[in-house]
Amino acid sequence: VQLVESGGGSVEAGGSLRLSCQASIYKYCLGWFRQAPGKEREGVAVISGTIGKTVYAGSVQGRFTISRDKTKNMIYLQMNSLNTEDTAMYYCAADCTWVEGHRALAPSNFRVWGQGTQVTVSA
Repeated sequence: VQLVESGGGSVEAGGSLRLSCQASIYKYCLGWFRQAPGKEREGVAVISGTIGKTVYAGSVQGRFTISRDKTKNMIYLQMNSLNTEDTAMYYCAADCTWVEGHRALAPSNFRVWGQGTQVTVSA
Protein backbone atom coordinates (compact mmCIF):
# COMPACT_ATOMS: atom_id res chain seq x y z
CA VAL A 1 0.00 0.00 0.00
CA GLN A 2 1.26 3.44 -0.89
CA LEU A 3 -0.16 6.63 0.53
CA VAL A 4 0.39 10.14 -0.82
CA GLU A 5 -1.02 13.15 1.02
CA SER A 6 -1.70 16.58 -0.39
CA GLY A 7 -3.63 19.71 0.47
CA GLY A 8 -1.72 21.08 3.42
CA GLY A 9 -0.80 24.73 3.72
CA SER A 10 -1.16 27.88 5.76
CA VAL A 11 -4.47 29.38 6.77
CA GLU A 12 -5.76 31.92 9.24
CA ALA A 13 -7.76 30.86 12.26
CA GLY A 14 -11.36 30.22 11.33
CA GLY A 15 -10.44 29.09 7.84
CA SER A 16 -10.74 25.73 6.13
CA LEU A 17 -8.52 23.24 4.36
CA ARG A 18 -9.13 19.90 2.70
CA LEU A 19 -6.48 17.21 2.85
CA SER A 20 -6.39 14.41 0.31
CA CYS A 21 -4.73 11.01 0.39
CA GLN A 22 -4.26 8.72 -2.56
CA ALA A 23 -4.27 5.10 -1.41
CA SER A 24 -2.97 2.47 -3.81
CA ILE A 25 -5.10 -0.23 -2.18
CA TYR A 26 -8.45 0.86 -0.93
CA LYS A 27 -9.91 -2.03 0.98
CA TYR A 28 -8.19 -1.25 4.26
CA CYS A 29 -9.38 0.99 7.02
CA LEU A 30 -7.89 4.44 6.67
CA GLY A 31 -7.24 7.36 8.91
CA TRP A 32 -5.80 10.79 9.49
CA PHE A 33 -3.32 11.54 12.24
CA ARG A 34 -1.33 14.57 13.26
CA GLN A 35 1.80 15.40 15.16
CA ALA A 36 2.70 18.82 16.48
CA PRO A 37 6.29 19.69 17.46
CA GLY A 38 7.17 18.19 20.80
CA LYS A 39 3.97 16.17 20.99
CA GLU A 40 3.04 12.58 20.31
CA ARG A 41 1.24 11.56 17.16
CA GLU A 42 -2.50 11.50 17.72
CA GLY A 43 -5.48 10.16 15.85
CA VAL A 44 -7.76 12.74 14.25
CA ALA A 45 -10.29 10.67 12.32
CA VAL A 46 -10.51 7.10 11.06
CA ILE A 47 -12.86 5.25 8.74
CA SER A 48 -13.37 1.51 8.60
CA GLY A 49 -12.71 -0.39 5.39
CA THR A 50 -15.99 -2.30 5.33
CA ILE A 51 -19.02 -0.20 6.23
CA GLY A 52 -17.25 3.15 6.43
CA LYS A 53 -17.77 3.66 10.13
CA THR A 54 -16.08 6.83 11.35
CA VAL A 55 -14.50 7.84 14.63
CA TYR A 56 -13.29 11.34 15.50
CA ALA A 57 -11.10 12.79 18.18
CA GLY A 58 -13.06 14.96 20.56
CA SER A 59 -10.97 18.00 19.70
CA VAL A 60 -12.09 17.93 16.05
CA GLN A 61 -15.61 16.51 16.38
CA GLY A 62 -18.03 18.73 14.50
CA ARG A 63 -15.24 20.61 12.70
CA PHE A 64 -13.48 17.90 10.67
CA THR A 65 -15.01 15.35 8.32
CA ILE A 66 -13.33 12.24 6.96
CA SER A 67 -14.68 10.83 3.72
CA ARG A 68 -13.65 8.54 0.92
CA ASP A 69 -14.16 8.18 -2.79
CA LYS A 70 -13.89 4.52 -3.70
CA THR A 71 -13.89 5.26 -7.44
CA LYS A 72 -10.69 7.28 -7.07
CA ASN A 73 -9.02 5.41 -4.18
CA MET A 74 -8.98 8.66 -2.26
CA ILE A 75 -9.74 9.70 1.27
CA TYR A 76 -10.23 13.26 2.40
CA LEU A 77 -10.18 15.29 5.57
CA GLN A 78 -12.28 18.43 5.40
CA MET A 79 -11.14 20.76 8.15
CA ASN A 80 -13.32 23.72 9.09
CA SER A 81 -13.10 26.34 11.84
CA LEU A 82 -9.38 25.75 12.14
CA ASN A 83 -7.55 27.12 15.15
CA THR A 84 -3.90 27.42 16.10
CA GLU A 85 -4.09 24.16 18.07
CA ASP A 86 -4.65 22.35 14.76
CA THR A 87 -1.16 23.28 13.54
CA ALA A 88 0.71 20.02 12.92
CA MET A 89 2.05 17.61 10.36
CA TYR A 90 -0.89 15.54 9.16
CA TYR A 91 -0.44 11.94 8.11
CA CYS A 92 -2.62 9.53 6.21
CA ALA A 93 -2.48 5.92 7.41
CA ALA A 94 -3.92 2.60 6.28
CA ASP A 95 -4.20 -1.09 7.09
CA CYS A 96 -5.34 -1.10 10.65
CA THR A 97 -6.58 -3.52 13.23
CA TRP A 98 -10.04 -2.10 13.74
CA VAL A 99 -11.22 -1.69 17.32
CA GLU A 100 -14.44 -0.15 18.49
CA GLY A 101 -14.72 3.24 20.09
CA HIS A 102 -12.01 5.84 20.44
CA ARG A 103 -9.36 3.14 20.65
CA ALA A 104 -9.67 3.07 16.85
CA LEU A 105 -7.72 6.34 16.86
CA ALA A 106 -4.56 4.81 18.30
CA PRO A 107 -1.64 5.20 15.87
CA SER A 108 -0.35 1.77 16.88
CA ASN A 109 -3.36 0.20 15.14
CA PHE A 110 -2.07 1.30 11.71
CA ARG A 111 0.71 -0.33 9.72
CA VAL A 112 1.22 1.88 6.65
CA TRP A 113 1.92 5.61 6.72
CA GLY A 114 2.27 8.45 4.27
CA GLN A 115 4.99 11.10 4.37
CA GLY A 116 2.78 13.79 5.82
CA THR A 117 1.58 17.25 4.84
CA GLN A 118 2.04 20.36 6.96
CA VAL A 119 -0.91 22.40 8.19
CA THR A 120 -0.19 25.76 9.79
CA VAL A 121 -2.93 27.89 11.31
CA SER A 122 -2.10 31.46 12.25
CA ALA A 123 -3.97 33.61 14.75
